[in-house]
Amino acid sequence: MSKKSSKNKNEEVKEENNEEDVNINQDKTKSNDTSELSSSEEVKEEVKEETKEEVKEEVKEETKEIRRKHKKKQKKLWGIAHIFSSYNDTIVHITDITGAETLARYSGGMIVKADREESSAYAAMQAAFRAAREIKDKGYNHIHIKVRAPGGHGPRTPGPGAQAAIRALARSGLRIGRIEEVTPIPHDTTRRKGGRRGRRV
Repeated sequence: MSKKSSKNKNEEVKEENNEEDVNINQDKTKSNDTSELSSSEEVKEEVKEETKEEVKEEVKEETKEIRRKHKKKQKKLWGIAHIFSSYNDTIVHITDITGAETLARYSGGMIVKADREESSAYAAMQAAFRAAREIKDKGYNHIHIKVRAPGGHGPRTPGPGAQAAIRALARSGLRIGRIEEVTPIPHDTTRRKGGRRGRRV
């Protein structure tokens, strides 16, 4: 009996030891699995961050290229529209920003045949439209406007074609900067024509 009991005890101890070994092995495998999972998750996160950074850099470069192209396309070229308007004629003369190079020049007399219609609003409008079309073909899309009346001894208010010419330039698609009146007005004056007794009608 004693021998049997000792055998049973030994077997029980062995079984317990085996169970402990199995538990230890399971714990080790679990820890290995968790470490592998954590390492794989870290690798995935690193890859995601790298891809995000790469995508951001690509998007930045693309936007920079688009902006450069847009700037090249929309290059601002400024001109000056000199509008001389009297009761006899309206002249639309567009130059570059320095005023030295003539880009387009049209007058009311180039549009209509009758002398009395040269200063009309219609003639001024058509002259301005033609001048605007010509400078747009040359690449100019922004203008400043200078309006001038005869001035001096003559009338100091622009004729009926000045306002029509300005409206036509605005409607033609040109961007208008500033509008100035540059009528020459003397501080004192020179002697008027007509003689001492004046103009005899």
